[in-house]
Amino acid sequence: MAIDKVTTASITDANITTAKLAYDAAPFRNIIINGDMSIAQRGTSTASITGNTYALDRFLLSFSGSQGTWTVAQSSTVPSGQGFATSTKIDCTTADASPAAGDRIFYAQRIEGQNLQYLKKGTSSAESTTLSFWVRSNKTGTYIANLFDNDNSRHISKSYTISSADTWEKKTITFAGDTSGTFGNDNARSLDLRLYLGAGTNFTSGTLATSWESATNANAAVGQVNLADSTSNEWYVTGIQLEAGTSASDFEFLPVDVNFDRCQRYFQTCFLQFFVLARFKASSGNPINCFIYPKEMRAAPTYGTTGTFTTSSGFAGTPTGADIKTMSIALTGANSESANDIVYANDGSITLDAEL
Repeated sequence: MAIDKVTTASITDANITTAKLAYDAAPFRNIIINGDMSIAQRGTSTASITGNTYALDRFLLSFSGSQGTWTVAQSSTVPSGQGFATSTKIDCTTADASPAAGDRIFYAQRIEGQNLQYLKKGTSSAESTTLSFWVRSNKTGTYIANLFDNDNSRHISKSYTISSADTWEKKTITFAGDTSGTFGNDNARSLDLRLYLGAGTNFTSGTLATSWESATNANAAVGQVNLADSTSNEWYVTGIQLEAGTSASDFEFLPVDVNFDRCQRYFQTCFLQFFVLARFKASSGNPINCFIYPKEMRAAPTYGTTGTFTTSSGFAGTPTGADIKTMSIALTGANSESANDIVYANDGSITLDAEL
């Protein structure tokens, strides 16, 4: 059988240099998890927020003191043509036009130290980092982005401006590397990214910390507008990316299963439909079983329940949790059962929270 001759174009350095690779040459370059706001295991809207609250996965609306009342929601309002399907919308529902000196509010993500070792913080080779994100608000003016080193109580802040009301704008901010204070190589909180929304004079009365310094509250958010001054105010963000280097690359879109898997390290909701609990002893008592999480967690989580568990005959009722590990928990049925009896936890769900 004749084989056709295959002719190939010559390969040159120029061809290789200008070719666009079909794969991501730097996977997982984004330090931020769920920066596209696509995962919302706790629900797509959380209202009446007046204190520290996780809403969309990995993101914390954080308060010092009290500054208004808020709703955080997953929104379909996104910058056009950028590939995003979701954003976070933060809506002021009770205003605070005159915050107390110690009040502040910011949207934050807390990051494990063992995920940051390649930044070489605390050495002469410390890497710069670049933050990029899309933001939109009716409230124009100066806003503050801050990096806070929780291990060494150090910080750096940079300002950005929302110039046009109700218009998506992309912001890019570079932070110098810090040659002082190393991050712990563990699963504990080391670095916070904080996007300020408001602050009292305790946090605005100094000189903005545009270089790394020992954390001084007065220098954290100088110039920050007060998003809490009207119930008409709202603030949207998506595409948050923090990466090593002095320039921003395109946002790193991850497959939804990969993004979800990363979020489950910190929070999981597990549905107990007909989960078997058994009493295998010579006396009556509460039935028990071991539940293995879908994903191993960062640390032993805080256990909670949501929904309504069936409590009629033949079901275990709302289970309690004990002997909580990073991968498993002992669940005990609410109803006493006779020896060698099997019952079921049904309808409700458990929550497992290992956020930083």
